[in-house]
This record gives sequence, C-alpha cells and structure tokens, in this order.
Amino acid sequence: MKKRILIALAIFLTVSIQLNAQQSLWGAAGDVSPEVKEDNTVTFRFQAPNAKEVKITGDWMPAQSWTPGSESMTKDDKGIWSYTTKPLESDLYSYSFLVDGLKTTDPNNVYLIRDVASVFNVFIVGGGKADLYKVNKVPHGTVARRWYNSPGNSLTRRITIYTPFGYESSKEKYPVLYLLHGMGGDEEAWIALGRTSQILDNLIAQGKAKPMIVVMSNGNVAQEAAPGESSLGMYKPTFQLPNTMDGKFEETFTDVIKFVESNYRVKAEKSGRAIAGLSMGGYHSLHISRYYPNTFDYVGLFSAAVMPDAKVTSKVYADIDGTLNIQMKNGYKLYWIGIGKSDFLFKFNEEYRAKLDKMGMKYVYRESEGGHTWTNWRVYLSEFAPLLFK
Repeated sequence: MKKRILIALAIFLTVSIQLNAQQSLWGAAGDVSPEVKEDNTVTFRFQAPNAKEVKITGDWMPAQSWTPGSESMTKDDKGIWSYTTKPLESDLYSYSFLVDGLKTTDPNNVYLIRDVASVFNVFIVGGGKADLYKVNKVPHGTVARRWYNSPGNSLTRRITIYTPFGYESSKEKYPVLYLLHGMGGDEEAWIALGRTSQILDNLIAQGKAKPMIVVMSNGNVAQEAAPGESSLGMYKPTFQLPNTMDGKFEETFTDVIKFVESNYRVKAEKSGRAIAGLSMGGYHSLHISRYYPNTFDYVGLFSAAVMPDAKVTSKVYADIDGTLNIQMKNGYKLYWIGIGKSDFLFKFNEEYRAKLDKMGMKYVYRESEGGHTWTNWRVYLSEFAPLLFK
C-alpha cells in the first residue's frame, strides 16, 4: 500500500512539474500580443485585472518632445486590457506599456531590443520596406563578435562584423563598409536596432547590393565593449561617455582598419572601403574620411551631428576646410547625405551642405520625412548600400 502511495505521489509530482514547465514555456495567459492583422492594424493585450490604468506607448505615435506619445487601453471583464492601432505603414516598431504609470514590457512578446539604457518590445509590419528587415528564405551571412587590439586606446576592444553568404567557402576579396552608431550606442546598435544583417542578406540576395563585409565598431573609446559584454560587468548603460566626440575615436580608427585588413580577405584599397554612420556616427564618418582623406571612396552621413564643438581642441578638427579640399581633390565615388525634415540636426546639415556647395564638393542629398529615428536610418542604409562598390 505504501509503495502504491509513493508511486502515485511520484506520478503526481512529475505531472505537476511538466504542467508548470509547459505553463512557463507557453505562458499562462495565452494572450496574443501584438497581433498583426492582414489590414496592418495591430492589437495589443495586457492582463492586469487590478490596474487602474494601462496605456501603450509606441514609436508610431506622434512624439511628445523626445518621447513617443501614449494611448489608453480598454479593460474587458476578464481584466485584459487591449488596444488596436489604425493601419500602420510597413516598418519595424517598438513599444512599451505604462501600468499605473510604471513602464513595463509586454510579457506576451519575447522580442526585445535595448537602446542605451531602455528596453523595448518590437514587431514588424511587412508588405513594404520592412520586408528588408525580416529574416527571409535567402542565403544568410555570418555575424561575429571579435576582439581586437587598439594600441591607440591601450585597450582590447570588441567589434561586430558581418560577412556575406559564401565568404567562408570563397577565396575572393571583399569590399568593406564601416558602419558607425550614434551617441549612447555601441557595437550592438546597428546589428540589433538597425537590422544590418537582415538588410544586407536581402539586398545581396535580390542582386541590389554587392556582397560586402560590414564592420560595426564601438565609437565610445572609453569602452572595451557594449555594457555587460566587458570586464566591467553588468553596469547600467549611460548616454555620454568620456572621450566622446573629442577626436580620439577618429584619430585611432586606423586600429580598426588594420585589424580588419589583417584578419579578413578584403580589398585593402580606397575603392574597396566605405564609411557611414548615424548621428554621432555621421560626425565620426565625416571627420575620419577627411582626416584620412585618401582612405574611403564612399562616405555616408545619416542625420549627422556635423561640426565639432568650438570648445573641443584636437588635431583631428584642425583645418577642416583644408582637409575637405584635399579629400575632394583626391577624388571619391560617393558622398551621401541623408536627413529627416523634422530632425533637430536639419539646420546644421543645411549649413554643412552650403559649405560643400561653396567649395564645389559634390554630394548626393536625400531628404526624408520624420526626425532623428531608426525608422529613417534603416531606410538610409537600405538605399546607401546598393550604391557601393559599383
């Protein structure tokens, strides 16, 4: 009898553990959120029966200063709050919930991205430009995190490198795009928020872009690597770090180039190099390309923070007009500038273009709707990459 009781107890415990495991695996509530519908409306659901108010905030909503707007959700008799958008344009979107004023993520959506010190849920509405941001049934490249020695910064630093499909089995040499992030970002920004590997996989598969290596470095020379990925451990990320936009990154960027050209099969020549970046990365791209004026045939400035602070003293920022003239006389194949009409840097980019016009320095200009957002920067990358290495 005792043996039967023990067997029954063991069976009960096993079943209970399995049920709990399944509950943890699939989620207790079973709510679908977000639910992207055929008409491009999206429904969000959040179970909080005791909450007094639940709002959703998303980057498709009209911004309130620097933050996205928010909308109230409606609670049903089961305590589930819901909200349905109007039809959304094709894009990758981020969102969060505000539960009685407390910001939180969606427990029904495992897809999260960090931007500086904030974490958001994300989803994709396809059927347009965002089809480039999806993982499609095409040949895929490889994304690696490598460590390189930076003598100029007296550090070993981490870098993210995309190699196109076929690189490992080929003996061919590939051109390189050096792709730089904005302030508060790191070597994870373009690969996560920018969807670089998906965009390049899809463009290359469609024959719209040449197979290329993409190097995504960390523009904060005070860091070994992204927060949580270095010997400093899991500290809280901050927006601005020491030696940011003071010339040190530009001065020591040759450490990155030397590592890439010593460890990868690349076209180690001007015609095989491109550099581009967003915001602070656009600033870095502008000044690296003119400080080393015979290094890059392709330059892309995406919503660039254009000129240095007058208080910053660095040899990198000396004689800007003179080095731009040298860059122009050396020749280049593409100088590309993109900016949103409502970007807070629009006026500065306008003034910089006037400088280039006065010098006679040719460039391609792309003016888009919207402001200082990843929505624009992903589009800029998808338009810039097909123009390279032709």
